[in-house]
Amino acid sequence: MVDFKVEIVVLPVADVDRSKDFFGRLGWRVDVDFRGPDGFRVVHITPPGSAASIIIGSGVTEAEPGSARGVVHFVVDDIEAARADLIAHGAEVSEAFHDAGGVFHHAGTIDRVPGPHPERQSYGSFASFTDPDGNVFFMQEVTSRRPGRISHVVYGSVAELERALRDAATAHGKHEAQELGGKYDEDWPAWYAEHMAKAAGLL
Repeated sequence: MVDFKVEIVVLPVADVDRSKDFFGRLGWRVDVDFRGPDGFRVVHITPPGSAASIIIGSGVTEAEPGSARGVVHFVVDDIEAARADLIAHGAEVSEAFHDAGGVFHHAGTIDRVPGPHPERQSYGSFASFTDPDGNVFFMQEVTSRRPGRISHVVYGSVAELERALRDAATAHGKHEAQELGGKYDEDWPAWYAEHMAKAAGLL
């Protein structure tokens, strides 16, 4: 099969500079700011840790500014930490909430229950925030992924990769002690790879 990777979401905004400043204050990386003839402009912005980016600009969409409501969902591993980070950078953020059905949030506020999922079930906790135009973005807390949900693993930083390796090393030490009788495992790279893939939801 041909890979189809979602990498760009185009957001409708009224004032490009205002929006660019807003996302910049959040700490998101501005990759490109291209200006063409007749006022055409493309600003490419990437949130930290994301493989997908957003584009704002002039002449890039016919949608009305502020009409992207719930089109974009950001995955975070801690909903409360993500809320605190956005608030600290000046964004207007909702309280965390979960859905009464427990699968995905309904449109609007239907079946919305205050607070994170009571068991902090992966995929179960949400919060929203808005940009200056009123585009509404949602955050979804994902702490563990279902098997087969992803086809590859990308670590967001050297520190994140180091944590994954240290977790694997700890688990492998227990594997050597309990299942190999303390013997050195010459095939440890394969064991690490499988363990890290399972931890990331690849297997």
